[in-house]
Amino acid sequence: MSESSAKRNAVIELLRISPVADELARMFSEAGHRLYLVGGSVRDAMLGRLSDEAGDLDFTTDARPEQVLRLVRGWADAIWETGVEFGTVALTRRGTQMEITTFRADRYDRIGRHPEVVFGDSISDDLLRRDFTVNAMAIDLVSKSFVDPHGGLRALSTGVLETPAAPDESFADDPLRMLRAARFTAQLGFTAQQRVVDAMTEMAGQIDRISAERVQAELSKLMTGEHPRRGVELMVDTGIAEYVLPEVPGMRLAIDEHHQHKDVYQHSLTVLDQAVELERKHEPVSEPDLVLRLAALLHDIGKPATRKFEPGGGVSFHHHEVVGARMARKRLRKLRYSKEIISDVSQLVFLHLRFHGYGKGEWTDSAVRRYVTDAGELLPRLHKLVRADCTTRNKRKAAALQRSYDDLEERIARIRAEEDLAKVRPDLDGNEIIELLGIEPGPMVGKAWKHLKDVRLDRGPLDRDEAIAELYRWAADQGLR
Repeated sequence: MSESSAKRNAVIELLRISPVADELARMFSEAGHRLYLVGGSVRDAMLGRLSDEAGDLDFTTDARPEQVLRLVRGWADAIWETGVEFGTVALTRRGTQMEITTFRADRYDRIGRHPEVVFGDSISDDLLRRDFTVNAMAIDLVSKSFVDPHGGLRALSTGVLETPAAPDESFADDPLRMLRAARFTAQLGFTAQQRVVDAMTEMAGQIDRISAERVQAELSKLMTGEHPRRGVELMVDTGIAEYVLPEVPGMRLAIDEHHQHKDVYQHSLTVLDQAVELERKHEPVSEPDLVLRLAALLHDIGKPATRKFEPGGGVSFHHHEVVGARMARKRLRKLRYSKEIISDVSQLVFLHLRFHGYGKGEWTDSAVRRYVTDAGELLPRLHKLVRADCTTRNKRKAAALQRSYDDLEERIARIRAEEDLAKVRPDLDGNEIIELLGIEPGPMVGKAWKHLKDVRLDRGPLDRDEAIAELYRWAADQGLR
């Protein structure tokens, strides 16, 4: 397909999916203003990645914010004016979310990342200030023409990530763009232009100007992209990771205990790749799983701190899962992740090594129950993480590990069929414990409840007489009888 045909098809496709854009353009044209569709929807239309619903739409215009507000009042279903001082009016129409921003020609103090808002007068100047050429394309909705002054379409066709302005100027204005470069590498599979890589390497420390919340948002988009490994590698190679996830480049210091990989860092990237592949093989195909992918990347971050060289040339990393879980929790907390994500990722890191004690099926049913209970709702993710962590190049050993895990999953299914492992509870509840022991509600009741739950996990269900006898034995040991 020729370049002109691609542009024409993108315009047609966007207007077909988003008829509200055409309506909006007529309103602006009749008022003597220009209106352009910009941003990710234009890029994705060129890539053929648009769904049947275009989703959020971004526009830019020569109309000033107060003029935009006058035009859309009565037409929009809802309007938000919170961004008006920055030139942006947000609105919805028939379920389509839109933002209309006046041409910008901002100036930055290069200390923070908040610009002195200056409105511009031309689309070319507005596009020049955007982050990458693939995002610096526009559709003139009045003339139905394609605007591409910086070669964005060419960059799309060659898979190159380039900045419209000089990258050092662009990144000095907004350092978050360096992390966005890694994110687009992960999302689109692009390769950053060498001058972009050089600028990122030289200016990596300026990421510290960006709030943790903004960094976290970009990192999450990177990790849930099609090619998260590529984004991580770009962060590490340029030094950005030293300010975002320093534990990841830190893994290059350690040698994998199996001596099968260049280092723990490369092993972790392989585990990340394999976790993504397991997501894709899942039926139905699951959405990108941020928790699983973070756990895959971070599961061995405790190894450098626990590395010990053994006699004879061996290397050990005893309790690296305990140290790694603590490190993961600390890092994710600094990145302002939610308590749920922090808890889930750190628990997966803590549990990822548990399976290696399974051997060829030596675990008792009690150990299987504990594995399931400790994982809780994370068990499906733990299954994927453990399988992804089997990265040995020895095909016979790899097959044996997968067979062992198949056997473990079969045993879990069998025990679940016999017992409801998701609802494992002691055979006596708190009220019965209070009545049988004649004690007041308090910590001792909780201790008795926990003891009976441990017995339940070890021995399976008890009948009532057995449970009462066990409670009395425990109470006698505690001096309660």
